[in-house]
Amino acid sequence: MKRLLMAGLVMTMLALSSGTVRASESPNDEYDDSIMHPLRLAYYVAHPVGFAAEWLIGRPFHYLISRPYLDEIFGYHPSSEESSYRQLGEHM
Repeated sequence: MKRLLMAGLVMTMLALSSGTVRASESPNDEYDDSIMHPLRLAYYVAHPVGFAAEWLIGRPFHYLISRPYLDEIFGYHPSSEESSYRQLGEHM
């Protein structure tokens, strides 16, 4: 119970402090003509769709295929920056 109470206290402190930091660092949000650019309007619609697709489809799928007992079935190889450069050199 003490750990749960302490975790709640820490989360509350983080949530409250992040709001004050953002308020002090926020840029000037005055209107300008670039906000109404047609591509910007399309971005405002497409970004939440892409974000939701990543979190609801992409990440769970990656979690599934990267399990140690399923990685051979799906042919999954963990990618890190160093290993991807090494693999690129092998194919050239």
